[in-house]
Amino acid sequence: MPSPWVERWAPLIAQGTVLDLACGGGRHARIFLARGLQVVAVDRAPQQIPGARFVQADLEDGSPWPLAGERFEGIVVANYLHRPLFARIREALAPGGVLIYETFMAGNERFGKPSNPAFLLRPGELLEAFGDWSVQGFAEGAVDSPKPACIQRLCAVRGR
Repeated sequence: MPSPWVERWAPLIAQGTVLDLACGGGRHARIFLARGLQVVAVDRAPQQIPGARFVQADLEDGSPWPLAGERFEGIVVANYLHRPLFARIREALAPGGVLIYETFMAGNERFGKPSNPAFLLRPGELLEAFGDWSVQGFAEGAVDSPKPACIQRLCAVRGR
């Protein structure tokens, strides 16, 4: 089931190619494919996402960035955090492009996994990383749906 946060901001990406980073089964890739956009989906596990260009890559093992030189009009990241990728995301998003990011934050340990601080954003961390762009939406804190968790969310447009 797609994230309501991603669905809310998806219309801001009206053309071009969307990168679904750590895509899993492709729940968000499918939103953009259905809207007629091109999608590049990246995950370390093999996935079958009809219509998308799938790139199998472990983003955390020190291998070169698999999309060197490519730019995207949208980047979506959900339920995934590897802080060294913040710089890659900044480079890969085209001017005027939209970043939609949603993942767990500090406090989530009281609800279950992830509970390791390495996989939990600090309060305001997405704003620190991308707040120099035009922030369209930001939220953080406890949520009840789809299950109790502490989440941080950001939608930002990269300046031209």
